[in-house]
Amino acid sequence: MTDVSFQNPVQTDEASLGDYFALMKPRVMQLVVFTALVGLLAAPVNVHPVIAFASILFVAIGAGASGALNMWWDADIDQVMKRTAKRPIPAGKVTSEEAKILGFALSGMSVMMLALSANFLAAGLLAFTIFFYIVIYSMWLKRSTPQNIVIGGAAGAFPPVIGWVIATGSMAIEPWLMFALIFMWTPPHFWALALFMKADYHNAGVPMLTVTHGRKSTRTHILVYTVLLVALAVGTAFTAIGGPVYLATALVLNAMFLKGAYDIWRRDEAQSEVDGYKVEKSFFKLSLWYLFLHFGAILVEAFLPATWGIWS
Repeated sequence: MTDVSFQNPVQTDEASLGDYFALMKPRVMQLVVFTALVGLLAAPVNVHPVIAFASILFVAIGAGASGALNMWWDADIDQVMKRTAKRPIPAGKVTSEEAKILGFALSGMSVMMLALSANFLAAGLLAFTIFFYIVIYSMWLKRSTPQNIVIGGAAGAFPPVIGWVIATGSMAIEPWLMFALIFMWTPPHFWALALFMKADYHNAGVPMLTVTHGRKSTRTHILVYTVLLVALAVGTAFTAIGGPVYLATALVLNAMFLKGAYDIWRRDEAQSEVDGYKVEKSFFKLSLWYLFLHFGAILVEAFLPATWGIWS
């Protein structure tokens, strides 16, 4: 792997509001907001709309803070990866110091305001999530082990738990099922990306599984994790947050996901090079819809009357 050192690019123009917003990783923030909202609405407690809106807003700000701090810490590798080279810091739009200040300021504000709008347990979970993403994943795991995305995936899995706790003020098994769904989805999602990003992670010195164990091993890992994910996702249909709509959604999506993982596993690099990693890219795109539609089905079930036989 290549050693990477960071030199702050000279700012070419004054940073715009859009540049600072880009620091907060808005696409990731959308997923955090959606899964946290599903966790809140799936909980068996009605929350006042104003409190719900404010609480989810502060969760979103906390997610944005994590994104800014991640870009501050990862600026050295972002500048050498094709996928991230146009981010605000390597592009010279925002300095790493500005990203750090913004991230810490928003972190403190989001946790404090969530404690006031919801409860201290939800705020504590948000604080731990930010800490886990920045310190445990970004600063430690990402650069030290090929299990980085496996363990680090927990950071992205906490939002539905936070949403549930906002509503109830307590823990339950249901939000942890949603946590497990995201946690098990994360490795095959990112390993598929690593397959067709080719040398990006190697050039950046990141020990992604494709770098340390090779692409053949990565394909096997994708299939194994997908099998485990399918069992979890379909099994969730028979819990308190599941139901017939969720079951139908899970059966279709998981059949497609399992087929995609199998197709990736049976291919070799020569085939992928010839067609431009078409199957891997298709699987990655499907993985984006996979999580959204599963949580969408959980949301639908939360508003259906409990008169569905085994689910009643």
